[in-house]
Amino acid sequence: MEELLNFFIEIGKLKKIPRKGWVLRGIKEPETIASHTFRMVIVSWLLSRRQKLNVNKILKMSLIHDLCEVYAGDTTPYDKLFPKDKKQWKKIVSKWPRLSKREKEKSFLEKYKKEAEALEKLILKLPPDLKKEIRNLWADYEKGLTREGRFVRQIDRVENLLQALEYWKKNKQFAIKPWWVQIEELVDDPILLEFLKTLEKKFHQK
Repeated sequence: MEELLNFFIEIGKLKKIPRKGWVLRGIKEPETIASHTFRMVIVSWLLSRRQKLNVNKILKMSLIHDLCEVYAGDTTPYDKLFPKDKKQWKKIVSKWPRLSKREKEKSFLEKYKKEAEALEKLILKLPPDLKKEIRNLWADYEKGLTREGRFVRQIDRVENLLQALEYWKKNKQFAIKPWWVQIEELVDDPILLEFLKTLEKKFHQK
C-alpha cells in the first residue's frame, strides 16, 4: 500500500504540469497534462464503442499514456527547432515541422528512450505484474503494436486538436493550421475521420 500511495503522489504532479505546446504559444493558464488525459479517456471510451476493440485496454492505455512525463517532461515536435531568440518562436510554432523520414525516426527513438527510462523510474517499486502491464500498455501506445494502440495514439491527436480549436475560438490569432496538417498526416481511423468532420463543422474552420 505504501508503494501505491507513493505512486499516486508522484502521478498527482501531472495535475499541475502545463502542456508544453500551449506554453510555447503563450496560452494563459493552459491545460495540464492530467486535464488532457481526463478528456482523452472519455473520448477514447465513447468513440471506441462503435468498433470491435478492447475497450478496457483502451481506457487503461489512455490513462497511462503520459505518466512518464512526471519525470521526462512534455516533449513537442518543435523542441530542437527553437533558436535562442524567443521572438522567433511564435513564427516557428505557426507551422507544422516538416521533417525527413530519417529525422522523424531519430526524434522518435530519442523521445522513446528518454520516456521509457522515466516510466521505469516511476513504476520501479510497483508490484511486478502491475509494472509489466503498464510497461506493455505504454509501449503499445508509443509503437502502435495493436489496433487499440494505434487507435489511442490517434485519439491523442484528435483531443489535442479539439483543445487547439477551443483556444483558437477564444483568440483567432492562434495558429490553428499546424493541427490540421498533423491530423491529415496521422489520423486514418474511419470513426475518427467522421468525428473530425463534425469538429470542422462545429468550429467552421480548416
